[in-house]
Amino acid sequence: MTGKELDRDVRAQLRTLSAENATGVAQHLVMTALLLAEGDLESALAHAETAVRRAGRVPAAREALGMVAYRMGDFARALTEFRTVRRLSGSSQLLPLMVDCERGLGRLDRALDLASSPEAAQLGEAERVELAIVVSGIRRDLGQPEAALVALQQPALRRRRLTPHGARLAYAYADVLLEQGRTAEARDWFARAAEADVDLTTDAAERLEELDGIVVTDLLGDEDEPETKDGGSEGDDGRD
Repeated sequence: MTGKELDRDVRAQLRTLSAENATGVAQHLVMTALLLAEGDLESALAHAETAVRRAGRVPAAREALGMVAYRMGDFARALTEFRTVRRLSGSSQLLPLMVDCERGLGRLDRALDLASSPEAAQLGEAERVELAIVVSGIRRDLGQPEAALVALQQPALRRRRLTPHGARLAYAYADVLLEQGRTAEARDWFARAAEADVDLTTDAAERLEELDGIVVTDLLGDEDEPETKDGGSEGDDGRD
């Protein structure tokens, strides 16, 4: 773990630090990302907090801490960090997450206001897609299914060949349709999402199989699990 695993843009942010500190912060940021991917949130938090202590004015460090807090459901802390990133970097790319934090805090009106701010209109397509998905979720929270559907009708949804982020949009669209009882349409959109979701960021294929009545059975069952002398499976101590 050298810290050189970071993206070039992040490494560029660390140039404001001494060489020794930059290397240390980079290593903490890499560890944060790895531990987040593994779901070890407590350890990721420790690395992210250390990175912020050593480089509090580096946007990437504040973003890392915000991402960990977001994954932990600490939306107030995540929102604070994301706001700091926006102030330090001048970028609004984290706006979808900020809106979702407001949603997580139960401030739905504030979330919708932020989603319709001038900064939202300047987002790139991938960020606009994520924002649309969040806004659709808010509309569902408010009991507004038609508005939830309209929020997802973005240009990325109308392309003949969906992009990976378009797959996430199609999945959300299918989910709203299914909630409205429009099963045939939902199936079509789940199929499109599954075809475009090359990174498997959704369970569109599983949802499609579920709608088609396909049941996946584990043919091996527990046959490959070694047995103990008393006939139980290894690791089964008989406790509830």
